[in-house]
Amino acid sequence: MALKNFDQIVEQAKSVQKPKTVVIAGADAENILLGAFMAQEASFVFPVLVGEEEKVVPMLERLGMKDRPYRLVPTQPGENVAQTAVDVVNRGEGDMLMRGNTQTREFLLPLLVPENGLRTDKLLAHIDLVCMPEYPKVIAIGDVTVTIEPNLQQKKTIIADMVDMLKTVGYERPNIALLSMVEKVAFHMKDTIEAQELVREHCRHPIADCQLVGPIAYDLILSKEAARLKGYDCPLCGEFDGIVVPSLLAGNLIVKCWQMHAHAQTCGVVIGAKIPVALTSRSDDKEVAFHSLAFCTALSQKA
Repeated sequence: MALKNFDQIVEQAKSVQKPKTVVIAGADAENILLGAFMAQEASFVFPVLVGEEEKVVPMLERLGMKDRPYRLVPTQPGENVAQTAVDVVNRGEGDMLMRGNTQTREFLLPLLVPENGLRTDKLLAHIDLVCMPEYPKVIAIGDVTVTIEPNLQQKKTIIADMVDMLKTVGYERPNIALLSMVEKVAFHMKDTIEAQELVREHCRHPIADCQLVGPIAYDLILSKEAARLKGYDCPLCGEFDGIVVPSLLAGNLIVKCWQMHAHAQTCGVVIGAKIPVALTSRSDDKEVAFHSLAFCTALSQKA
């Protein structure tokens, strides 16, 4: 069953028998702290704060949260907080990771190092769930942060992982769109050719338990009326559950536009590692952090 809003994910997270321990790399991030303690109040998260004590503790005091239950792992100025957070997880002291006040590249690099033990043979991909007032369901989009221009094989992995993720939170057989600028194959546009190849292969040997459509333009993905006006015959228009984008630039810009101009709620998770990883923009509000932790918790129950 498709999600109508994030409340259903929060309810899944609340059903966890024991709160999951989230290790926050660079915990001197106001909205990350607020979201983490909201998740703690909802009884599905316990926060481990990795960062400089001189920055984290005053922020907790200012936010009125110094007396809340948490664990502080102090770091020194210049220390790699992401690596320290990964080390905490590797000692068996954390169930999930979350990016705080650290650059995305610095946060993700320790996940890619085989010696750190969190990498699998899967591609890392950042998938956002998005809830928009004028769209009938929560929709997934990816990759929005990790892979700059996924090749054909990487797109297969993103499709399969997105479908698996959507099924974990309740979707039965997701409808996945392969985004392009146009809905017809153009031989000077590589993404349209690859979309056609993926759909053809999916018909012969299913990539995942889903319906796959592409290439397809943005307006057709989201609007039945656009499909009617264009004469595009596809009953899934306006009903897609997920969008696989041709590039990181496209995905990242779409999500930011939805947030800023369509009043969208979002939450984001990096999949493909051994544990769920919450990744939000440092400019996101506390609700994004809260919902991302709920999303991670829901996914971790499957693991």
